Amino acid sequence: MFRMWGKLIKDNHLIKDMTVCRSDYSQSRTQMVFDCLDEICCDFDLEKPIWLDSNVKDFQLHAKTRFGRDHFIESIDFDYLEIQVIEE
Repeated sequence: MFRMWGKLIKDNHLIKDMTVCRSDYSQSRTQMVFDCLDEICCDFDLEKPIWLDSNVKDFQLHAKTRFGRDHFIESIDFDYLEIQVIEE
């Protein structure tokens, strides 16, 4: 089972979190990541963040990345959104 953990952090405190699970392995890992991120953003009522090269590298190396103020077009009321693959 593929599981991704999404969390909103403000002032070093966890504001909100959720875990998204996928068991359909007909999709590629990349597609599952994007689908889980879409579900997390929908649940948190956020727009989709912009992936920069640094996010891609962090995610490839650590299965984890952060999206801060520079990754969103609208203003946000938290410090960053962090996503992490916790099970594959």
